[in-house]
Amino acid sequence: MSNSTTYFSHETAIIDKGCIIGNGSKIWHFSHLMEGAKIGKNCNIGQNVFIANDVVLGNNVKVQNNVSLYSGVQCEDDVFLGPSMVFTNVKIPRSAIVRKDEFQETIIRKGATIGANATIVCGTSIGKFAFVAAGAVITKNVVDYALMKGVPAKQDGWISEFGEKLEFENNIATCKATKQQYKLENGNCQKI
Repeated sequence: MSNSTTYFSHETAIIDKGCIIGNGSKIWHFSHLMEGAKIGKNCNIGQNVFIANDVVLGNNVKVQNNVSLYSGVQCEDDVFLGPSMVFTNVKIPRSAIVRKDEFQETIIRKGATIGANATIVCGTSIGKFAFVAAGAVITKNVVDYALMKGVPAKQDGWISEFGEKLEFENNIATCKATKQQYKLENGNCQKI
């Protein structure tokens, strides 16, 4: 294992020149970070992860095993990417047709969670603190605090920043774990 003064990388990890890696981050077995990848502070990059050259990860992002982050993916702070979840970067891929000029941006907002084996189709954004359940397929934008399930994914309620399902009464809900309150207004959820 190799260990620098600012971040840790396992000896089997490949980190191309020109990567920016924040203090306290860890890069584990057989992962590959391409030139120009930007990794924030205190991130954890699991085993067998691929990060393309223009991917940007904020601080405290957790990328579990077997995840590939392709060109166009941006994750804000405190994002969790579950094991073997999938990002795409082209809407209609074909082996014989080069479509690198068609890569689409995908943004995962602060605190969002993407469950194991979920698929995020490119060109979408996942709202802050949203929760995408394991195996769900996201084909359109997800609003803040939304709980998404199924194929294709549909909203199945709201979730707190702590990760508790919110039960609304008169458009107000309280997180059972933190007692933080949330309100529904015009079809959107927000912390009070």
